[in-house]
Amino acid sequence: MTLKRSAGNASALEWFKSSYSDSSDGNDCVEIAATPGTVHVRDSKNTQGPRLAFTEAQWADFVTYTSKP
Repeated sequence: MTLKRSAGNASALEWFKSSYSDSSDGNDCVEIAATPGTVHVRDSKNTQGPRLAFTEAQWADFVTYTSKP
């Protein structure tokens, strides 16, 4: 994982969450925003809070790992 302090305006990113996020609290999940070369991740309950940034390869590895049974 790479933690980058990201300058800039988070509202300029197009954030979305998984269609599988169907909990009793619709904000109880993470949101991602993909940009060329980077995938940004934030807490949907704290959209102005800290964000994580992953390279595309790191994100793909994470998704592959977490989708294994």
